Amino acid sequence: MTAVMIGYARTSTTDQKAGLDAQLRDLQAAGCTKIFKEQLSSVANNRPELERALEFVREGDVLVVTKLDRLARSVADLVAITATLKEKGVELRILTMNLDTATPTGKLMLNLLGSIAEFERELMLERQREGIAKAKAEGKYKGRAPTARAKGDDVKRLKAEGLTADAIAEKLGIGRASVFRILRAAA
Repeated sequence: MTAVMIGYARTSTTDQKAGLDAQLRDLQAAGCTKIFKEQLSSVANNRPELERALEFVREGDVLVVTKLDRLARSVADLVAITATLKEKGVELRILTMNLDTATPTGKLMLNLLGSIAEFERELMLERQREGIAKAKAEGKYKGRAPTARAKGDDVKRLKAEGLTADAIAEKLGIGRASVFRILRAAA
């Protein structure tokens, strides 16, 4: 029986269309017959399409991703995902690394690379925090502009027109919690 190749693609934001398109192209070229895709940060508490992919795969299948960081956000996350795959009898293939967990070497490399990736991310975040602190001290850093508050009048107007919080959030491109925060402050 030939293994069924199932792809998973993810970008951190909806602005990264080219990155998602490149992942989809590579997954199709690798022979994936079904691809799950999403555009949200890996730090999000849930990744619904990854959860669907993990539920979808069956024994003998291969879950394929282009890069390790598209799949897992930490070593603990990677361990949990690979444990789920192992329990289901599913192998993992990471294209850019030519890594395949069907081999003992692939399993070893996956654990080592996961540790290194988490270490690199921690270093990057530390440098980012240091840079922000320095910029703040020099008065150059103001943080991101609050996008939802600028739309406060629109939120109140749409609520007065009878729209639900979900509809307002979708229409204005802001979070549902922001809608409630604005409406609470206006009350």
